[in-house]
Amino acid sequence: MYAVIRTGGKQYRVAPGDVVKIEKVELPEGETQTVEFSDVLAVSGEPGTIAKPASAKVTAEVVSEGRHAKILVFHLKRKKQYKKLQGHRQSFTEVRIKTIEVDGVAFGAAV
Repeated sequence: MYAVIRTGGKQYRVAPGDVVKIEKVELPEGETQTVEFSDVLAVSGEPGTIAKPASAKVTAEVVSEGRHAKILVFHLKRKKQYKKLQGHRQSFTEVRIKTIEVDGVAFGAAV
């Protein structure tokens, strides 16, 4: 059982129990560390089949937050004596998928 969700401008293939690093999700202070994804693009219940559900949602718990490794952005205009170096670290939220609910039926992680 897996689902394809869209969050942060990217698509992720997730299954119950998976740990995924997604774009940073802002959570209100003092609220439980649970995230719900309602933008479910596709669901597969058995191997070889995939369908677009009428109503589906994926719930996940936040494991950690952090920043990826630094990447360097380097611009050069040759023969013009122009160089610019800039670093970037993208923030992420690491989540563990708890359940996938499709048309009222919930599928959880096998413990």
